[in-house]
Order: sequence, then structure tokens, then C-alpha cells
Amino acid sequence: MRYFIETYGCQMNKAESSALETICAERAWQLTEDFETANLIIINTCSVRITAENRAWARISHFAAMKKKRHFTLVVTGCMAERLKHEMREKQPAIDYVLGNFQKQAFGLILDASEAGKNSVVIEESPVFEFAKSHWESGSFRAFVPIMHGCDNFCSYCIVPYVRGREISRSPGAVMEELAALSARGVKEVTLLGQNVNSYSYGTGLQRKTFPDLLEHIAAHIQRGGIERIRFVTSHPKDLSEETLRVLAANPVFARHIHLCVQHGSNAVLHAMNRNYTVESYIALVELVRKYLPDASLSTDILMGFPGETEADVEATLALMKAVRFAYAFMYHFNPREGTPAAAMDNQVPSALKLARLARVIALQKEIGSALMQSFLGREMLVLVESLSRKNEAEILARTDQDMMVVCPGPATLIGSFVKVKLLSLRGNTFRGIIVA
Repeated sequence: MRYFIETYGCQMNKAESSALETICAERAWQLTEDFETANLIIINTCSVRITAENRAWARISHFAAMKKKRHFTLVVTGCMAERLKHEMREKQPAIDYVLGNFQKQAFGLILDASEAGKNSVVIEESPVFEFAKSHWESGSFRAFVPIMHGCDNFCSYCIVPYVRGREISRSPGAVMEELAALSARGVKEVTLLGQNVNSYSYGTGLQRKTFPDLLEHIAAHIQRGGIERIRFVTSHPKDLSEETLRVLAANPVFARHIHLCVQHGSNAVLHAMNRNYTVESYIALVELVRKYLPDASLSTDILMGFPGETEADVEATLALMKAVRFAYAFMYHFNPREGTPAAAMDNQVPSALKLARLARVIALQKEIGSALMQSFLGREMLVLVESLSRKNEAEILARTDQDMMVVCPGPATLIGSFVKVKLLSLRGNTFRGIIVA
């Protein structure tokens, strides 16, 4: 039996797709890149923006048309499935199963039914989110490891709390078991995942473990020769603590990069977004990061065109960018999400103005990022080799601790290994270098 899987959206979705792949592999199902030959097709959807849902609907329609020619099982899962699980099959009857975020534990039943040639089984919803035991993509030397799920922040523009639910943290023991299994499989880099990793909290009273507790425990038990670099996303500014920064500074296994979502540079807009911090507290946090991790890079998310945004708010955002100097940023304009408070606000910004303001932010970030990267030239850095260069098979593509890309001459045998390179020049957002050790 063969299956095909297509994943949209965030790293959590990618991790959860890998968990589904693990279940398939345990059942001797074979992954295929040719959906024309698949007995089972899985679409793991995103709901963070309407454009992501539109792409998913287009693919669902494509596969629905295919079902008129041959039989296969079509499964839609992920956040869009959670948001629309009572409507999707009415809109598109070709879908066999809609698997919400709290129903993925029933995936094995779908495989049972597909193997037996049955049309349907009853899928029950779990009262709490259940973490998979493994999120490893077979053969990969990098892996995602979810440590918490859901979000309690309810930012006024965000659909995540409604499709992922309230925060729940994974037990430290389960996290450590997965890390040990990944290390045994030759994984070299792990990214700890959560909608807000900094709010990780497991247990109560004196037994309660926080995010810095978990990081410290992980660092103390990492085996030499196994996992050599650990990243984490995403960090909410209100929850990144000084204690966490102390743990990061004391343990070089943690990458020198923090993705710290600011979203905007205006206190008025941040308040309307329900972000629960100010520009001043954010900048103070950045200063604390640089005190403990002077060699770390910072990246962020910036959302322009939020309802009520003024020209003064835009200028405040540009000023914050100049003050903080992000290595890179994910920049986008406000896109109303049905069911969120911001979608119903009266003072919506016209689309043309949103795009114009976003263009100004993108132009400034390009300038800042280029200047920041220029400051790294001449340095020697440890990098993890990820692949061959797409443009030249005699060159390798690698990533620094600071989450920056480097191309340099080297053989394919180095893929999955750490090497030291010297950064010689910069082309766009990619360094060119040579291996020195």
C-alpha cells in the first residue's frame, strides 16, 4: 500500500506530518512522491491565513477530480480541518476523512479501513491533545520535537488558539525519550517546537518544570557524538525569561539564534493586537538577549496594515527595526481571519495602503539584513551541511548557528556533518566561504 502526503504551513505541521509518516512506516505502507499511484492521499492544512486555505481547497478539488477516475482514500487534516471539520465533507463529498488536531490519534483506524477496503470508520475526538511519540522523518539528520501545543494568548488577529486549543505541555520524560531515539538514529540538529515554547509548564507545585528547567535538563543529558545543536521556536516576548537566557548562555549546544516575534513597533497597535508587551519592554528584552548572547542573531515577524494603523504607527515600526536590527524577518500584511476579533474591527486599512506600508518595511529590512550580514565576513563559523547547492553540485549548502546560509566547495559526503568554514563574501542572503576544518 502506498501513501502520498502534502503539508502546508508551520513547522508544527511538518512535525505532525512526520508523525503520521512514522505510523505508516510501522504498518509497512510506502511513501510515494507520485500521487497518481497512492492508495491514500493526506493533505495537512494550515489556517493561519485565508491564502493557505485557498491553496488547500485547490488541491482538494484536484484530488476530488482524480477520484472520478480511480479509487483511493482522501484525508484532510491540520488546522483548516479543525476549523471546518463539520463543513468540509458537505462542501466536498470526495473527502473521506476530516481529521482535526484532536483526532490524529485515530489515524491508525483510517489505515485499518483503507487496508480492508472499507469506506469509513467512526473518528472520535480526544478531550486533550495527544502528542505523537516520534516526529522523525526517515533518513533525516534534522528533526522537529514538539514540547507544547496550543496557545493561551488570543492575539486579536490570530486563529491559532481556536484551531489548536489551549496550551498543554509534553512531559519532560517523553521529550527526553524522543531526543534519545533521534540521537540513536544519527540526528544532529533538533528544533523544539511550540506555538509559544517559552510558556512550557509541566506539573504543579515543587514538581513543576518550566522552559528553562527543560532546556537545562536537555543540555545535561545530551550525549557526546549525538545531537550537537538545538534550536527552538516560537518565542513570545512576554514569556522569554532571563533564566532562559542564562541557560542558553551556559550551554553551547543551543544555537545562537532566537526568533522573537515583535509583530509591530507601535504600542497602540500592540495593545489592539492584545500582545501584552510594549515597545519599550521588547527593546529591554533585546538588550538582555545581547547581554547574555552577544553572538546571537535575532529574527522576527512583522504584521503591517492592522486595523487602525496610522502613518505614525508605521514610522514607529521602522524606528524599532532600526534600533533592534533583525537578521531577517517574516513580513506580511494583515489578512482578516473569520472568527477573530480583528476581523470585525471597523477601522480596516485599505489593501493598497497595507501593501505600500509592507513594501517600506521589506525595503528597510533588506537594507538592515545586508549590512548585518556584511559584519560577519572574515569570521570562521561552525556550520551544519544540509545539502548540495542547487546551482552547483560541487558545492555544499550549510547553516550557521545564527541561522544564516553558507555555500562553499565541498563533497556530498559532508551532508549531515558539522564543519568549520570561513565566510569570504556575500551574495544576496547567502554567504560564500571555504572549509577550514
